[in-house]
Amino acid sequence: MADIVIYTSAFCGYCARAKRLLKEKGAQFDEIGVDMNPSLREEMMEKAGGRYTVPQIFINGLHVGGCDDLHELDARGELDKLLAA
Repeated sequence: MADIVIYTSAFCGYCARAKRLLKEKGAQFDEIGVDMNPSLREEMMEKAGGRYTVPQIFINGLHVGGCDDLHELDARGELDKLLAA
């Protein structure tokens, strides 16, 4: 089972969409809310190469990007491979 971490904020439609796709795939993930915690957002930005928007998604330590990136991986058939690793 893949180790998945997703940085999110409340009321974020892109976050909800990314989480929905992961749930549809049967993937479990750790969600880290960055809304009220600047240090968590800084942590996310450091890990994500400076990207500051949410969600930022990591699978097995690999930064896959945001919601659109996750859906693109799925469209190319690469998401299932990452989740199976």
